[in-house]
Amino acid sequence: MAGGGRASGRPSKKKSPTKGSGGKVRRSLEGKGATPPAHMRHWYKDRQREAAATGGARPATPAPRKVRRDDTNEIVGGRNPVVEALRAGIPATALYVGQRLDSDDRVRESIKIAADRGIALLEVSRERLDRLTGGTHHQGLALQIPPYEYAHPDDLVSFAQDATEVPLIVALDSVTDPRNLGAIARSTTAFGGHGIVVPQRRSVGVTAGAWKTSAGTLAHLPVARAANLTSTLREYRAAGLFVVGLDGDGTTELGDLQLATEPLVVVVGSEGKGLSRLVRDTCDVVVRIPMHAAAESLNAGVATGIALYEIARLRRG
Repeated sequence: MAGGGRASGRPSKKKSPTKGSGGKVRRSLEGKGATPPAHMRHWYKDRQREAAATGGARPATPAPRKVRRDDTNEIVGGRNPVVEALRAGIPATALYVGQRLDSDDRVRESIKIAADRGIALLEVSRERLDRLTGGTHHQGLALQIPPYEYAHPDDLVSFAQDATEVPLIVALDSVTDPRNLGAIARSTTAFGGHGIVVPQRRSVGVTAGAWKTSAGTLAHLPVARAANLTSTLREYRAAGLFVVGLDGDGTTELGDLQLATEPLVVVVGSEGKGLSRLVRDTCDVVVRIPMHAAAESLNAGVATGIALYEIARLRRG
């Protein structure tokens, strides 16, 4: 039969009318809002365990931790920097060696020092080294240095009290050169200081450069980090310490410092700007190092060494 119609004699199957969904389908397609935090989800796997540990009370959600740059590992790249860092005894967790590396005396010495100190030796591709060192000229060698564990400013006073010694603390104001920090660490150790305080922002930190310049003294001298240097200095004053600023415009010569035998915090400013206004106003006295007029200033490392030597001499006297 032409035309594709139904064959005669066969009953048609007519569908019955369907009922409406009543809006259920439409509502199921609507969004349900933002995903709730983990502790509010009924499927949160640790909810029952945490409830049992806290007696049924919901634990507070901790604030996310902000990772600062010096909370991460530091990578030193290049054959000379790596072998010098290892010779200086800088703490390290891994030595990365490039695959198919043309070895020389620096590479062999680096590998030997790392093996003797129990530092992990990792053979990696050049692409991996490029990523680790940020594309710097690593020459197939890189050293990983872990983040430095800073002390609390109050700990420095406790260290002096435990040693039954008169506290002598060095604070750095706007010093940004890690070599200055390393040199100051050497002087502080040499002249009986109990630690260094650095501000948390816009200041030098304990880096590979500071470690190397310190000649190992940072392994024994604590460095504390202050969220606000001015507030920390005020807290030191409240605890009975005197704050002595070191600045070229000081009103008192270093040799005339009458507070030398007292518990002291010596504050050192940057070579260019000196002490900041708020820090200067917090000092009990600001001293200067007498020098020839041809020399306008000394860098922070040299000035601190001179000041600490003079304080140590006055204390012995």
